[in-house]
Amino acid sequence: MSDGFLFMLQRLSALVLAPLVIVHLLVILWAVEGGLSGAEILERTRGSTALALFYGLFVIAAAIHAPIGLRNVLQEWTAIDRRWLDPAMLGLAIILLVTGFRAVLAVTATGVAA
Repeated sequence: MSDGFLFMLQRLSALVLAPLVIVHLLVILWAVEGGLSGAEILERTRGSTALALFYGLFVIAAAIHAPIGLRNVLQEWTAIDRRWLDPAMLGLAIILLVTGFRAVLAVTATGVAA
């Protein structure tokens, strides 16, 4: 993919991530201030389609955003050959997607042990 396309893709993913991060942090503060335990939080998240969609979108945006940013940093600060860098960042994106969706499933699916 061209650098220009990746630039735009990272900026678009940032536009998606920014409000998601803010909401995520506010929910954490609300849960902590409310004195909720981990078990109580899981009770509230089980079976929630809305949370699954929210965090699913979060995972997708992060899996796009992070590898592009890391690619740029590594390209600028190291001598890593681009032939290896792009496939490595694609691998990172896949790892982030798989682990992220597993986490979303563990927190939102009913009948799944955490």
